[in-house]
Amino acid sequence: MGYSSRTGRRPAEFASKAAHSHLIQDAEVQGFLTQCDLPKRAGDVKLSDHLSMLFDPVRDNPIEHVIAIDGGYTEVAVQKEFPSATVCFFQFGALIFSVADLEELEDQPFIDPDDIAKLKKIQRLKLVLPVCNVALKNETTLTRSVRRAVFDFFCRNMDDDRLIETLRWFIFQEYGGGVPSWTLASCPLCRKQSVRLDRASLNKDHTFRCPECSGQILLTDVFRLHEVVDDELGAREILGYLTTTIEQMILLHLIRVILRTKPGLLNHLLFIKDGPLAFFGQTANMHQPMRSLVRFLFDRHNLYLAGLEKSGAFVEHAAEISQTLASGSILLLDDVYIYRYVLPGNVNPAHPYGSSTYYSCKLIFKTPTDRVHVVTVPTIESNPRPSEQKIQNLASILTNVEKLRCDMYDNALLPIALVNKLVSLANHPSARILEKFAANSIGS
Repeated sequence: MGYSSRTGRRPAEFASKAAHSHLIQDAEVQGFLTQCDLPKRAGDVKLSDHLSMLFDPVRDNPIEHVIAIDGGYTEVAVQKEFPSATVCFFQFGALIFSVADLEELEDQPFIDPDDIAKLKKIQRLKLVLPVCNVALKNETTLTRSVRRAVFDFFCRNMDDDRLIETLRWFIFQEYGGGVPSWTLASCPLCRKQSVRLDRASLNKDHTFRCPECSGQILLTDVFRLHEVVDDELGAREILGYLTTTIEQMILLHLIRVILRTKPGLLNHLLFIKDGPLAFFGQTANMHQPMRSLVRFLFDRHNLYLAGLEKSGAFVEHAAEISQTLASGSILLLDDVYIYRYVLPGNVNPAHPYGSSTYYSCKLIFKTPTDRVHVVTVPTIESNPRPSEQKIQNLASILTNVEKLRCDMYDNALLPIALVNKLVSLANHPSARILEKFAANSIGS
């Protein structure tokens, strides 16, 4: 890395214009590149060798309402001059609308704004997180400030209920017989490994005491975000992990409320999440209790849930092979297909694709109207070769994915497009406005 010019008196040090020749002429570099492989083009994909089926829509659609969940965030500078400081604004939303209202709109020659309003029943949740060189006044470090901000967000009231209670219900599996404890990978204060958090020792304020240092452990520490927050470098690494985790905690909260009030609604609700049904990074261990909940719901109640991907390697691959897929076809992606055509690597029977992150399986769906979607649907176990028989409610889910098509964007779904419009934060003007708002508010 070259030297930068801070005062302007001396020039900045720029990179060498000729140093690349040493890389090009290096035998080890040349040998490494010859061993690399590139993603397969459409002509190289042999669809006939892999599991595929034709879409058969259900005649009696069980889904009456759709709930879509999405979140967005933007990081803004609250102090640009040295030392620079940033915070991040998050906004999450859960949108619900009736399938009957949507079908009525399809039959109208002109759409009334009041009818569109029926499709925008949304509740927004907001979170502000310190990211770099910002700390809460009552906390001593950035790491502690991040932990406290996330915990306080979960403890906030939501219609006489709180996400923190849903997290406890989820972690200790209170929906079933319950489990007595959860093993925390490390204490955020003394770094003791494998801390046992007993359900019986959970305090009323949803905290524990570390058996090693007697420090306060917050229930939200089970997400392990503190492990990748650096007091000097900041908390940027957790922003994506935190977003997808909170999206799925909102999903869990809605399921918990429904189970407590009217479980029969699960037979007529389709939940749609923007992005795959998985937990990534430090929060990946959440996929295990999620599989337990999915198993419980399929055994005792029901669950219609789909994750829709809009970007990434699988979406790019689906676009590449879209012309070779027949209309109305479903391609279940097994491990052989994934590692041969989509991702680099080799099949490992002991560790199927996504076994440590996903609680779902992945498929490519080309609708009868030639729209292409990458969909993940929940499963009760990780399977290197999924089959249609082991995926519950698949036909009903895809029937409604087809029904929810939206012509605003390529391969878009109406609920995802709407909820994204209502919670996403654009760089201009949202980020600029939030930047000024935060800079003027901090310390006032």
